[in-house]
Amino acid sequence: MNTLLPYLNENLIEAGCDEAGRGCLAGPVIAAAVILPKDFRHEWLNDSKQLSEKKRKILKPIIEEHAIAFGIGIVYEKEIDEINILNASIKAMHLALDHLSIVPEFILIDGNRFKKYKDIPHETIIKGDGKLLNIAAASILAKTYRDEYMEKLNEEIPGYQWSKNKGYPTKDHRNAIEKIGPSKYHRMSFTLLAPDQLSLFD
Repeated sequence: MNTLLPYLNENLIEAGCDEAGRGCLAGPVIAAAVILPKDFRHEWLNDSKQLSEKKRKILKPIIEEHAIAFGIGIVYEKEIDEINILNASIKAMHLALDHLSIVPEFILIDGNRFKKYKDIPHETIIKGDGKLLNIAAASILAKTYRDEYMEKLNEEIPGYQWSKNKGYPTKDHRNAIEKIGPSKYHRMSFTLLAPDQLSLFD
C-alpha cells in the first residue's frame, strides 16, 4: 500500500496537475488535471514513472470513472518550438484545467514552475506525483494519453519506433533520426542528435 496523501487542503476542492512528454524529441506535451474524491484510494495509485505500462493502462479507466472531474490538455510540437517547452508544459496544464467540469478551489502542480491560472491559488510540489494522490492520478492520465498518441503516430511513421520509445531520446530513436532525418512531428528547437552524432554534420 502506498503512503500518498489524499489531499493538501481537506475542505477545498483540489485539482492535481501533471504533464508527460516534456523531455521528448517528438510529439506533443500532454497534461492532465484531476479532481478526486477525498476518500478515493487504490493500492497501485502512485507516480506513473513507478508503475508498469500495464498497471497504468488498468488504472486509467479506474481514475476516469471515479474522478469527480478530469481534463486533458495538449500542446503540439510546432507550438513547443515557438513558445519553448516550459511555457508549453504550463499551457497544457492550463488547457487541462479548462476542460474540468468543476472549477477547483486550489491547484496542486507537480514540479516547481507554474503560471497563475485565473484567480485560483496553487502550490507547486517537487516530485508531487509521488506525494499526493490527485497529482499521481494526473500523471497517469497524462502519460497514458500521450503514450496512446505516440503509438498512433508510429502507425503513420513507423521508422522511429515511437511505439517503443514514445518519442524520448533513446539511442535507437536518435539513430533513426540520423538515418532518415527528422519528421514533421519532431521538435526542431530540441537537440535531435547526440553530441557524437552532430560531428557528422560539421
